Amino acid sequence: MTTHVNDKGIVANYASPHVKLKATNFGDCQWTSGFWAEKTQKAIDVMIPYMGDVLCGTVGHALNNFKIAAGLKEGKHQGMYWHDGDFYKFMEAKIYAFALSKNEALLAELDEYIDIIGKAQEPDGYLQTQIQLRDDADRYENRKYHEMYNTGHLLISACAHYRLTGQRNFLNIAIKHAELLFTIFFPDTKHYRRFGFNQTQIMGLVELYRTIGEKKYLELAQKFIDRRGTYEIEHDSTTVGYPIGDMVQERTPLREESEPVGHAVLALYYYAGAADVYAETGEKALISALDRLWESVTQKKMYATGAVGQTHYGASVNRDMIEEGFIDDYMMPNLTAYNETCANLCNAMFSFRMLGIHGQAKYADIIELVMYNSGLSGISVEGKDYFYANPLRMLHNARDYDSHADVTETPDREGYLSCFCCPPNLVRTISNLSGWAYSLADNGVYVNLYGSNNLVSCMTDGSTIKLNQDTDYPWKGLVKLTVEECKSEAFDIALRIPGWATGATITINGEDAGVSATPESYAIINRQWQQADVITIDIPMNATFIEGHPRIEEVRNQVAVKRGPIVYCVETPDLPENTGILDVYLNGDSDLKVEHKMDFLGGVSTIGTELLLRKDTQSDKMYNKVRKPNFETVRAQLVPYFAWSNRGTAEMTVFMPIKWS
Repeated sequence: MTTHVNDKGIVANYASPHVKLKATNFGDCQWTSGFWAEKTQKAIDVMIPYMGDVLCGTVGHALNNFKIAAGLKEGKHQGMYWHDGDFYKFMEAKIYAFALSKNEALLAELDEYIDIIGKAQEPDGYLQTQIQLRDDADRYENRKYHEMYNTGHLLISACAHYRLTGQRNFLNIAIKHAELLFTIFFPDTKHYRRFGFNQTQIMGLVELYRTIGEKKYLELAQKFIDRRGTYEIEHDSTTVGYPIGDMVQERTPLREESEPVGHAVLALYYYAGAADVYAETGEKALISALDRLWESVTQKKMYATGAVGQTHYGASVNRDMIEEGFIDDYMMPNLTAYNETCANLCNAMFSFRMLGIHGQAKYADIIELVMYNSGLSGISVEGKDYFYANPLRMLHNARDYDSHADVTETPDREGYLSCFCCPPNLVRTISNLSGWAYSLADNGVYVNLYGSNNLVSCMTDGSTIKLNQDTDYPWKGLVKLTVEECKSEAFDIALRIPGWATGATITINGEDAGVSATPESYAIINRQWQQADVITIDIPMNATFIEGHPRIEEVRNQVAVKRGPIVYCVETPDLPENTGILDVYLNGDSDLKVEHKMDFLGGVSTIGTELLLRKDTQSDKMYNKVRKPNFETVRAQLVPYFAWSNRGTAEMTVFMPIKWS
C-alpha cells in the first residue's frame, strides 16, 4: 500500500489521477470560532452523545441488532432494513469527533462497537443484521433489504477509522466483507447483476481501493455502474415489494442519462460514486454524463435552499412510479416539497466530488448553499431533534402527518425518527465539514468555505503551509487570511467568490491584489508569499429579493429573501396572533434591516422589514371574483430558514407574494 503525505482526506483522492483539487488531511483544518466552530463543537458535545444514547439503547436498537447477531443478547431485529447503515454513519461522526478532539474515550467506545460488529460478522465475511436475524429472508435475495447500502457505509466508515486512528480492527472487518462482495457480485450472473440500487457501495469500494490499493475493488465499483440499464425492466425475485425502473436508476445506462430520475438519495449517492470512479479512471463518457446530470439537478430541479427531491410520491419523466424523488423540470411545490435531508446532503457530496474533478467554484457554491440551509434545517438548534423532510412552506392542518407510518414527515422536529438515515448523515457531515474547507492544487491552496479556522497542512510538493482565517461569516462578509508559514517559491492562493457576491474586493497587506473578484469563480493570486502577509476579501452582504425561473409555477409573482448564503423565511411566532402565512405579503418598498441577535436561535442575524397582512375576509369558495385587497402594515422579522421550527409548532414560508407601491 502506497502512503502519501496527504492520504487522510474525508475523500482520499490525493493520488487520484483525474482530480484537480485534492482533499486536505482531515484535522489539518480546525474551526476556531464562529458559525462552524460552534456547530462542530455542538456535534461533539451534544449531537453525537445524544445520538449514541438513541442508537445504543432501546429506542434506536441499532447496536442491539449487532449484539443479537453476535450472540451477546437475545432478541429480534428492530428498526428499518438500513439500520446498520445508520449506525455506521454514527460511528463515522464519532471518528471525526475523535480526530478533532483527541478524546481517547471516544476511541475506546469505537473499539467496543467494532468488537461487537466483528463478533456479528459471519465467518465468510457476510454482515447484515437485518438478514442474519430473520428466518424468512436469504442473503442478497431481494434488494429491498438494503444490503448494498449498509455495505457502502460500512466500508466508508471503516476506511475513515483506519486513516484517522491508524488501527486496522474496523478495516479488517470491511476487507473481509468486501472480499465476499467481490466473489458474489463480480461475475456476470443474471440474478446479481441487477442487485445494487441504493449505491453507497460504489463510494465505499472506491474508498477501500484508495485506502489499501487493491484494484479489484475499483473494478467492482465500476461493474456496478456498467450494469445499470443493461437488462429488461421487469419485476423479478430481486425486486418484489419495491419500485423498479427510474425509481432506482435502472432504465437507462448512466453514460446515456441526461436527466436525474427516481429516488433523489439513491440517484445522488450513485452519481457521487460514479464521480469517484471517474477520478480514478478518467473515462470521458462517465464525466460527460455526470456533467449533464449535475447541471440538470442544480439548474432545473433544485430549490432555493439547495434542497432536492420534489415529491414524496409521484412519477418519473418516463412515468415510472417513484418515491422521495425527482419529478419534472421546474415542478417545485413548496408545501408538499419532500427534500429529504439525506438528499440535500448528497447534493453537497456529489458537488464536492465534482469540485475536486473540475476545480470550479460553482460546485462549492452548492455545498455552501446546502450546508447553511437545507442541510442544517434537518436538525434543531439544540442538536437533538430532527426533520426528515424539509418543505419551503408549512401550514397547520394542511397534511395528515399521522398517515405516514414511517414518521418521515412531521409538522415538528422529532427526537427520534423510525427512519433514522438522515440524522447521522447530517451529524457526520457537520463533524467533517472542516475537511471540505480547503483543497490542494498542484501548486496552490484553494479556499472553498469561509469560517474562522487554522490550516496546518502540506502542499502537494510536501512543503508546509499554515494559514489563519478570521471572519464572522456568514453574518459578515469580511474575511482575513493570514499566511503564517509557507515555502519561499511562488504558489497560488485561490479565494472562492460566491455566485451571489457582487462588488467583492481583495487586498493584500492593504493594497489592491490586482485580481478580479468575479462571482462564481476562484480569484487566483500567484506570488512569493511572506510570513504575515494578510489577504482580505470583503464581500458585501446585502439582503436581497430572489425570484424563481418563470417556469416554476409555484413561485410565480413571489419572492424570497436571501442574504449572503442564507435563505430566510417568516414564521408565525413573529406575526400577530391568528395571522396565517397565506395572509402575508412582502412590502417591496420597505427596507431590509439586518440585526444580529446572539441569544436568539443559537445566535443568528435576523432581517426586519415591513410585511403586509391581508385583512379582508376570503370566501371559502375555490375561485372568487378579484377585488382589491385590504392590507395592514406590520413590522416583523425574518429568520434563517435553517433555524425555523425551534419555537414550537409554527407555520412558515420561504416564498411570499410581494407588493410595490
